[in-house]
Amino acid sequence: MIARQFAKISVAARAVAVLAAVGILSATVSHAQAQPAATQRARVVIQVSDSDQAKWNLALNNARNIQTDLGAANVDVEIVAYGPGIGMLKMDSPVGGRIDEATTAGVKVIACENTMKGQKLTRADMLNGISYVPAGVVELMSRQQQGWAYIRP
Repeated sequence: MIARQFAKISVAARAVAVLAAVGILSATVSHAQAQPAATQRARVVIQVSDSDQAKWNLALNNARNIQTDLGAANVDVEIVAYGPGIGMLKMDSPVGGRIDEATTAGVKVIACENTMKGQKLTRADMLNGISYVPAGVVELMSRQQQGWAYIRP
């Protein structure tokens, strides 16, 4: 009985009903995706694997701009250095002052211990205020799996 009544409804009317339902569902889903939970902090991890001073300055600018735009209290920012990028974390770094400013502002700057071992560097060779992880690439992978945004300047 119901099937016969449904069959009597014009094809156009059924199409309109389906499209309306899909439109409402799509709007609901996109709204839910666009609105992060009110208590969720933004999180971003920045990769620096180049020894280029300009790349480091760009990464530090990105970190500062993110904190400025979102509010430092609303975002976690990590800069992970490995490979040739580790050189800018040494005591004689030309961007050492900027790295110190970043860590003071709450940016976590992280050195890869695998790279340090490969370059025969110790923590005594490195800037004060930085953090360490056993493997920089594993830190990047972990953060991405945890939902952190990823940036490579």
